[in-house]
Amino acid sequence: MINIPRWKVVLILVVCAWAFIYSAPNLVGKSEREWMATLPSWLPSRTVNLGLDLQGGSHLQLGVDIGYVIRERSEALVQAARPELREAKVGYTRIGSIPGGLRLTLREGEDIDKVKKIIRRIDSDLDIIVAEDGKTIEATLNEPAIVKIQDQTIDQSIEIVRRRVDETGTREPVIARQGEDRIIVQLPGVDNPEYIKEILGKTAQLTFHLVDTGMGVGMKGGTRTLPMAEDPGQTISIERRAMITGDMLTNAQPAFDQGQPIVSFNLNGIGARKFCDVTREHVGDPFAIVLDNEVISAPRINSAICGGAAVITGQFTVQETNDLALLLRAGALPAPLKVMEERTVGPSLGADSVEAGKTACLMGMVFVVTMMSACYGLFGVFSSLALVVNLALILALMSVLQATLTLPGIAGIVLTVGMAVDANVLIYERIKDELKIGRSVMSAVDSGYRLAMNSITDSNLTTLIAAVILFSFGTGPIKGFAVAMSIGIITSFFSAIAVTRLMVVTWLKAKRPQTIPV
Repeated sequence: MINIPRWKVVLILVVCAWAFIYSAPNLVGKSEREWMATLPSWLPSRTVNLGLDLQGGSHLQLGVDIGYVIRERSEALVQAARPELREAKVGYTRIGSIPGGLRLTLREGEDIDKVKKIIRRIDSDLDIIVAEDGKTIEATLNEPAIVKIQDQTIDQSIEIVRRRVDETGTREPVIARQGEDRIIVQLPGVDNPEYIKEILGKTAQLTFHLVDTGMGVGMKGGTRTLPMAEDPGQTISIERRAMITGDMLTNAQPAFDQGQPIVSFNLNGIGARKFCDVTREHVGDPFAIVLDNEVISAPRINSAICGGAAVITGQFTVQETNDLALLLRAGALPAPLKVMEERTVGPSLGADSVEAGKTACLMGMVFVVTMMSACYGLFGVFSSLALVVNLALILALMSVLQATLTLPGIAGIVLTVGMAVDANVLIYERIKDELKIGRSVMSAVDSGYRLAMNSITDSNLTTLIAAVILFSFGTGPIKGFAVAMSIGIITSFFSAIAVTRLMVVTWLKAKRPQTIPV
């Protein structure tokens, strides 16, 4: 332990220098940081991201329309049952959707068992009830199926919301579930959330339909009428069944064609084949592109479009093509979102919190340095210098990892300041014990670092495990606290063991003391 290899000395010094260099951008003003951002990418310019509670921003609570998904599931059940009943030659007088299922009225009660088998084959999660007349059947989703649909809808909505927010360039958003049908979105640094709300409010269900040019003649599954985005007040009749859906898209990018903004997109293998077949069979016919139940474009098919690449044209602005491409890349929401609550957090509270955090860290440093110096003399000074290295390492790592610092994160750093010298206390007390039993100075220092290592490793490892568990199962502020504490545990282990040992050994070899001032 006394003889430190030269490569270890160099490594420790390099890590310390790296810590101070990469934490430096956090200690300069805004104008200096903007200048540093113009430097080559390999030079340090990143700073710690401040969370919503520190730099201000927007807080949105979104409500997910679970009922919409249930209604869509009910309509899908009805659409799936019709061909099955025709194929089984089951006569019925009426079929329609009800909340969470379908209702079917038969002509003959003898077909009840046959219909039950058909319904169970379509969806095994349905509870089937036969009315007293013996001819009416109600099939509704059972409770576990509804809970499963609810969980899947929320999880998918969170993922789509995260993709859309990330595409806008917002750094370190906090997106989490709240309750049964709510999503919390926190956007640090976003003072005007209107654009984000507009992006999140669009379901982005993209479909392609043939346009009805003959009053519904030849249209499979009937027709429906939708408004046209390019001509407000005008409507167009299209085939009800979609030929291509948005989930077949693999990519979408804004582009230009003859100076006009367009959106180019690519289809997967299935979508490319279907698109090729449809356009080959309907050359010369108009083809409607529908986004959220509104026809955004209805170009004419001039030739078969094969290969899986195509464009969406219309009277778009550059911003509209960027937004449309963003929505298509992120994917469609499974259900509409509604803003239930909106708050704008001012930066003044964050500035006060940052100042309070700085004060707490400074006071913690002063008390720790005073206590260590009073108890362990020169060795306490070594520990205090290592504590400065520890703080620089924390800032550097959080900057490089682009971790978000929240108010609980500041608490985690302050806690780390207090815990960082624990390892040195164990080592110094062990050295004192070794001196009491008659060991020489060099032997006592060597034994102190070597014998205390197991206790230090165990204590840091158990604390790190607790921090990992907090990060895994916590949300929002809990994660911020866990991140700061985890980084602090790792850096304090390095500073308390490697940095202090290098200073202690260097002093011992230079002074050759007969006693140790602890």
